[in-house]
Amino acid sequence: MKISYNWLKQFIQTDKTPQEVSLILTDIGLEVESLETVQPVAGGLEGLVIGHVLSCVQHPNADRLRVTTVDVGGPEPIQVVCGAPNVAQGQKVVVATVGTTVYPNEGEPFKINKSKIRGEASEGMICAEDEIGLGVSHDGIMVLPEDTVVGTTAKAYFKLEDDYLFEIGLTPNRADATSHLGVARDLAAYFRTSVQMPDISSFKTDNESLVIDVSVEDTTACPRYSSVTISGVTVQPSPDWLQDKLKVIGIRPINNIVDVTNYVLHDLGVPLHAFDADQIKGGKVSVKKCAEGTPFVTLDGVERKLSAEDLMICNAEEPMCIAGVFGGKSSGVSESTTNIFLESAYFNAVSVRKTSKRHSLKTDASFRFERGTDPEMTVTALKRAALLITELAGGKVSSQVSDLYPDPVKPFDVEVTYQNITRLIGTDIPSDEIKSIIKALGINVATETAEGLSLKVPTFKVDVTRECDITEEVLRIYGYNNIQIPSKVNASLSYTSKPDKEQTQHVIADMLTANGYLEIWCNSLTKGAYSKNPEEAVQILNPLSSDLNVMRQHLLMPALESVAYNQNRKTPDIKFYEFGKTYHLINDKYVERPRLLILLSGNNQTEQWNQKPTAVSFYHLKAAVDAIIGRLGITTYQTEELKDENFAFGLKYFRGDKAIVSFGAATAADRKKADVDKEVYYADFDWALILDMVKKNRIINKEVPKYPAVRRDLSMLVDTAVTFDTLKSIVFKSEKKLVKNVQVFDVYVGDKLPEGKKSYALNFTIQDEEQTLTDKQIDNVMQKIIHNLAQTAKAEIRK
Repeated sequence: MKISYNWLKQFIQTDKTPQEVSLILTDIGLEVESLETVQPVAGGLEGLVIGHVLSCVQHPNADRLRVTTVDVGGPEPIQVVCGAPNVAQGQKVVVATVGTTVYPNEGEPFKINKSKIRGEASEGMICAEDEIGLGVSHDGIMVLPEDTVVGTTAKAYFKLEDDYLFEIGLTPNRADATSHLGVARDLAAYFRTSVQMPDISSFKTDNESLVIDVSVEDTTACPRYSSVTISGVTVQPSPDWLQDKLKVIGIRPINNIVDVTNYVLHDLGVPLHAFDADQIKGGKVSVKKCAEGTPFVTLDGVERKLSAEDLMICNAEEPMCIAGVFGGKSSGVSESTTNIFLESAYFNAVSVRKTSKRHSLKTDASFRFERGTDPEMTVTALKRAALLITELAGGKVSSQVSDLYPDPVKPFDVEVTYQNITRLIGTDIPSDEIKSIIKALGINVATETAEGLSLKVPTFKVDVTRECDITEEVLRIYGYNNIQIPSKVNASLSYTSKPDKEQTQHVIADMLTANGYLEIWCNSLTKGAYSKNPEEAVQILNPLSSDLNVMRQHLLMPALESVAYNQNRKTPDIKFYEFGKTYHLINDKYVERPRLLILLSGNNQTEQWNQKPTAVSFYHLKAAVDAIIGRLGITTYQTEELKDENFAFGLKYFRGDKAIVSFGAATAADRKKADVDKEVYYADFDWALILDMVKKNRIINKEVPKYPAVRRDLSMLVDTAVTFDTLKSIVFKSEKKLVKNVQVFDVYVGDKLPEGKKSYALNFTIQDEEQTLTDKQIDNVMQKIIHNLAQTAKAEIRK
């Protein structure tokens, strides 16, 4: 949510800088995610000063240029060559001095430098209004009144004040802070001062020439509906001050009527809607629900089919507006509108939320109604808007305020005790301080005892209904940073079964991080289109959007979206890992499965002066997988080529009928869904199975062998279908005790070999931990291995 610093100062006087206010807001629970300086015009007129043209003569070398001397308040006048037809001696003008960057309405900004124009020196520029963003005219330079003071900065002369924009990360429970008034209330509580409300005392009814009959049929969905009419308005662009207010917070000005409703929305937090009164058929407004399937064209020109649960604002014949969400095309304000029916209502939050979701319409109004608005502010906002409209668009208030409020919303009654408040906060706060904070927040004290308070919580604090909520409010204003950390912390020993799953996860996370991987946390909600088994998809009953309508069945697709996000921002080299869960609906039961995903893309090594970039490959991934398996002490498993629709190719490590990890290249189809154009390699670990295997592992400590190991190499021809794992298995079956390790150090496939054959070169580490091996023992081991390789794998030993 965007909040303007200058706008805030209309409600509360403070000498705090924007930076100080930013820290205070964050401390009291309104986290400021960014603070940005906003200038009313590009460049803020920096470097522009008021000058006095002392002389103006014809340029000796150009008919359309003049050579002027200008006093800009410096020690000496400056010479400026000017091409404007209206420049003359004695004028007060705006001058861009040397070093100033000028921001014209059209074209790129440019810097003023000392130069020669047709042989004459020029040390600045006399400006037209469109050249500095103050208007659109380019008929000539700006000529200011004679009494303008020379040397005054243009920024001061035109009374341009920088503003500061707070970007607040508003949490869903802070419906009371969805406006400048709401934020000002929190600041007022912190400073123990009062909020200055807009003055609406001058509101009056001028006549009753435009009375609209209003009725509310569904008082549950619309507990309060206030309205008034204004006749004889002129729809036109808003004045600069109003347009500037809206532009600062990112709202595009439309016209004076719509701009006023947007202004009051962000000012007081009350959504308003202005109807063209002449389009209200039958002179009647009814708040009700329409028949299922009723067609309705909204302001964006889209025809929507209404639900029987949608609350609508209707005239005598047809619906005009989706209540609290979006207006209709036929009843909205246009350039020809002269009469206004102005609505200010309090709609049920659940009703608006469901309608907004049903039609996929998210507006500033629905954002506030969904969270809860203040029912006591409808008439105040209505009068505030009516006064602004009559001021900016003319016209007369042509009806009494209609306020249908049959069952007023009452303040929340909450009982609190000082003991519970200090217990929950964790520190002793004086009761007088607690009471002071509560009153500063606008919460009324009904009765008081030595133990606590009976409170009346105002309706604008829709989320404060319990004692713990009051405690949170007190803590916010008292200050989280004022809670002292105790010097002594009591703890008790806890016993957990081995392995500790959190510790095991931390071990692998630390290892991956130390090897350059970054941990990611992806949303467990994802697109239904990503589901590989739709029948197992866990559907969200009330999804936030079509992109977040199911629980993920795989960690890959959200991770690929992270890859795309980074690659689109010039960060192509990716090494990610994520510990997370997948979700499945199996036999009408919900199943969660803990997984570990590691993912590689781009280059494994970036380009350096002494090395070329190296693209990641399947073998970089396999090295990471083997490192994880080895770090956990898992040594007994089988390997086979992966045949899985989730991989273009890969391997699987498994034990029995369960896969420990599957790893390989992501399919082109999956990469396309996430808009990833580079090769991606990933591994998917069954983390629950891994924890179970680690649990069953026994740690055995042995001394370092005293006796040396020997290495023997062996080259052989085998069928192309024979894998290294097959050969490795044969070797260890041949000699379980003395063979410690087998590695492949060369593979050759080519036209120099018989068809269907490949060459493997293996090396063997042989060691007896109890004695030194003799040549005879080593030869016996090798002969046994050669024999078994020839018998089982049809290997032809090469000399």
